[in-house]
Amino acid sequence: MRFAERLNLEHPVVQAGMGGGVAGGALAGAVSAAGGLGTVGIMGPDAFLGALHEARRLAPGRPVAANLLVPFVRSAHVAACAEARADVVVLHGGAAPALVRALHAAGLFVLDTVGTVAEARRALADGADGLVVQGLEAGGHLVGVQDTPGALAAVRAAIGDEVPVLAAGGVADAVVVQRLLDLGADAAAAGTRFLLTAESGAHPAYRDRVLGAKRTLDTLLFSTGWPMRHRVVPNAATDRWCATDERGPAWLRAVTARTGPVGRALPIAHLERFLGVQRPGLPVFTPALPLVGMDAAVVDRAALYAGESALRMTGVVSAADAVAALTP
Repeated sequence: MRFAERLNLEHPVVQAGMGGGVAGGALAGAVSAAGGLGTVGIMGPDAFLGALHEARRLAPGRPVAANLLVPFVRSAHVAACAEARADVVVLHGGAAPALVRALHAAGLFVLDTVGTVAEARRALADGADGLVVQGLEAGGHLVGVQDTPGALAAVRAAIGDEVPVLAAGGVADAVVVQRLLDLGADAAAAGTRFLLTAESGAHPAYRDRVLGAKRTLDTLLFSTGWPMRHRVVPNAATDRWCATDERGPAWLRAVTARTGPVGRALPIAHLERFLGVQRPGLPVFTPALPLVGMDAAVVDRAALYAGESALRMTGVVSAADAVAALTP
């Protein structure tokens, strides 16, 4: 059974699970109610469970997904997915065979995010039921290393047609979605388009920066606690530290590469607290991002995640309008 049929999905459009509070219950519920697949992004376990229930309430009878960033997952996150009966759980950020087993034990359907054929084979060997193939154009936490169409075609050629595969990265409009479907994707996942919706939890000043951006950066600057590449739009922090190398200074990359154990030890909800002490001139930047209700100054010292599709966005729309704009 194909992915859309399995979920009774009206449109082959998936909202990426932007974590930390951007993709909460309001956004995920609105996307699912509009016929796409809304995804609640990881946050503290209690808030995560509440957001999943809110999405269910806003989209009765529609599928709802949950997104888990592997280094920050706790057993309570798995329990929340099980209690809310998430139709899909999307993993991102590393190999996690034990986590896949725990999710399967709870009766949940698991997708794993990959960027290469080798990662796709590893994820399936770990037990994942399907894949999200991420391209280099994607915003946020990057595993992609080549353009989305190329990555999708390579993975499909390697694993065949039976495994459910979503494609993510550069999903700006219905033309892109149709191209990815033609290349073998079961659906297309968009992040930036849904970041720029009325229902997202992104700070308004963050959304303004994304709409005004002329370029994006593939950087390691915001990797304290999570040594991973991130695609962002520029701000004062990147202007200060990425002027000669968008990845950030070599010495800083060497330091942050050793901070993974610290990030894994801290509850994800604690990352937001570090934003209060971050400053553009002090190169200790966590992956936390600006949310509604924060001081607007935070946009110059936090990661402003966005993909290459940001350069094609012209405004903030409703989640329902975003689904319609992406539907072929």
